[in-house]
Amino acid sequence: MKEVFELAAEAIKAADVIFLAAGAGMGVDSGLPDFRGDAGFWKAYPLLKDEGITFYDLANPIWFQDDPERAWGFYGHRFQMYQVTNPHPGFEILQRWCAAKGTEPFIFTSNVDGHFQKMGFAEQQIYECHGSINYLQCSDSCRDEIWPVSRLDIVVDQESLRATGPLPECKFCGATARPNILMFGDYGWVSKRSDRQGVCYNAWKLEQEDKNIVTIEIGAGEAIPTVRAAAESMNGSLVRINPRDSHGPSGTISLPLRAREALERLDQLI
Repeated sequence: MKEVFELAAEAIKAADVIFLAAGAGMGVDSGLPDFRGDAGFWKAYPLLKDEGITFYDLANPIWFQDDPERAWGFYGHRFQMYQVTNPHPGFEILQRWCAAKGTEPFIFTSNVDGHFQKMGFAEQQIYECHGSINYLQCSDSCRDEIWPVSRLDIVVDQESLRATGPLPECKFCGATARPNILMFGDYGWVSKRSDRQGVCYNAWKLEQEDKNIVTIEIGAGEAIPTVRAAAESMNGSLVRINPRDSHGPSGTISLPLRAREALERLDQLI
C-alpha cells in the first residue's frame, strides 16, 4: 500500500488540474448513512425493514402523490440531517489541493447534500447529476421551475418516519412540493439546474484538453455507475478511493479505503 499511496500522491502533485468524482461514500465519514443495498438502508431506517420498504421503493416520486407524509418523513429527515452535518476534513484537504494548482477544478457528484458548496467549492465548478435536496419543485409538475430552500420546518415522527404538520408547498400552485432530486421512475424531475451544470462541465472538459488531469474518485459504487463512468471518461491518471470497489481499468491507482483515511494519508505525502 505504501507504494500505491506514493504513486497516487505523485500523480496528484504532477497534475495541472484536479477532477473530483464523488459518490455516497464521500459522506460516510461525515456521519451520513450508507444506503448501499437494502442492508445499508435498513441500518439507517430500521423501522422500514419491518414494513419491507427498500430505498428503491421509497425513493420514488409516487409517494408525494399517494402518501406525502411518508415521503416528507424520509426526505425531511434527510434534509435536516444534511443541514446539521459538518463535512469531514477530507473536503478541506481536497479544496486545499485544488487551490494550490491555481487552475479551476471540477466536481462531478451524485450526492444531493450540497456539502461541496458548504465547503466553499464554487457553484459553477459542480455538476450534481441527481439534483439537490436544497431545491424544491412542484410534485404536480404545474410548471418547469425550481426554487432554493435553506430551511424546512418539517416535524418528523421518529417512530413512524412520517412528517406531521404542514408540508412544503409549491410556491406557484400550492400543491405539495418535493425535492429537486432525480428519483427512481421519475418522469417529472425538473432537470434544468443540473442541465446548466452539465453545460459548465462539458465546457470545462474542453478547456482541459491540453492539460495533465488527475481524477480523484471517492466512494462511487457500481450499483449506479454514473460517477464511475464520468471518472473513467477523463484522460490522465485515475485515483479510485473505495473500500469495496476500488478496482478499475488498466492503470487505475486503487486505494481500498474510506474517504477520510485515504485523503489524510495522501495529504501527508503531498
